[in-house]
Amino acid sequence: MPVPARVLTVAGSDSGGGAGIQADLKTFLAHGVHGMSAITAVTVQNSIGVQGFYELEPRAVYEQIESVATDIGVDATKTGMLASAAIVEAVADACERFALPNLVVDPVAASKHGDPLLRPEAVQALRERLLPLAAVATPNVGEVRLLTGVQVRGRGDLEAAARAVHELGPRWVLAKGGHLPGDQAVDLLWDGTDGIELVAPRVDTPHTHGTGCTLASAIAANLAVGLDMVAAVRAAKRYLSGAIAGAFPLGKGIGPTDHAWRFRAGLGPHPEAG
Repeated sequence: MPVPARVLTVAGSDSGGGAGIQADLKTFLAHGVHGMSAITAVTVQNSIGVQGFYELEPRAVYEQIESVATDIGVDATKTGMLASAAIVEAVADACERFALPNLVVDPVAASKHGDPLLRPEAVQALRERLLPLAAVATPNVGEVRLLTGVQVRGRGDLEAAARAVHELGPRWVLAKGGHLPGDQAVDLLWDGTDGIELVAPRVDTPHTHGTGCTLASAIAANLAVGLDMVAAVRAAKRYLSGAIAGAFPLGKGIGPTDHAWRFRAGLGPHPEAG
């Protein structure tokens, strides 16, 4: 049997199953890659919101990454909820020590409900330690403001947002405009010189829990199998659009996207096909 590409997620656990480690591993499976995890925190959450979270010791996070990297190997890594400055530092140390390739940094700061998932003192550590190591960073408009102070009020502000984040060191930036008004979901992929707009019809659904995690994980999976950055992000956005179109209600609040929509549609896990 051929050995699948290996993708590591470094993120928090979502007890409701729609975001975080759970969404990442489902996305990896849907892309036909082998998913591995280093858990940073355990959240207490459901469809209504986050009731609390418990951080792991930074050393425990580092050792999870070390254990995987020195035995199984890693073809791409995605980071999500990192919670504290100390955990950000531990993750950055591990990424450098083990030369983890294709690092996708999703600078998760809050849940879909607005519940904080990143301590204020961790923002500077993200700027200084982790973003400079990233192959691509995938901030939404709120995370752009947190990291750079740039306000994104409309589609025309995405380039300024991407430029500002790019100055922090990632090789590429995907400035996500999904929270902006309009009948299209527009993101801007920026390499420091040129921008590529990625446009998809907006799906009319309130059930969008875990979209950021899912998109970043799909990008990592696509990079792991050898797609270049532009192709990896395009394919990931198409996958996410299908997952949002298949989103379903669960619980009393915001439901998750359908990570298995490809299988329900009779399609196989072919990242290169989008």
